[in-house]
Amino acid sequence: QVQLAESGGGSVQAGGSLRLSCAASFYSTNRAWFRQAPGKEREGVASIYAGAGTTYYADSVKGRFTISQEYDTNTVYLQMNSLKPEDTAMYYCAAGSAPPGTWSAAWMYNRWGPGTQVTVSS
Repeated sequence: QVQLAESGGGSVQAGGSLRLSCAASFYSTNRAWFRQAPGKEREGVASIYAGAGTTYYADSVKGRFTISQEYDTNTVYLQMNSLKPEDTAMYYCAAGSAPPGTWSAAWMYNRWGPGTQVTVSS
C-alpha cells in the first residue's frame, strides 16, 4: 500500500522546538513539507531531493527549520526550532517529482500524508 505517514506534531510555547517525521512506503524524487493555517492557502515550507540531498526553504523558516532524510528508513524529518505563533498550522508531507524551481507548488505533488497539527502559543 502506497502511503505517507506524518508524526511529531503537538503544542509548544513560542521559542520551543518540535521534530516532524514523514515515513514513506515508496521512493520519490523529492519530498516536501507544506503547512496550512485556517483560512490561508497551503504553503511550501521545505523540500529535500533524494539524490544529492539538496534542500530548499521558505524565507519565513530559513535559519529555524532544517529538513533532512534518513535513507535506511526512508524517512524525512523537519526539525523546527525557535517556533513562533505564526508557525501554527496543519503540516503535511508530500512526495513527487517537482523540478527544483517548483518545489513549493502544491500541485506538483501527487502523494500526500494526512497531516499533523502544530500549535505554538505565545
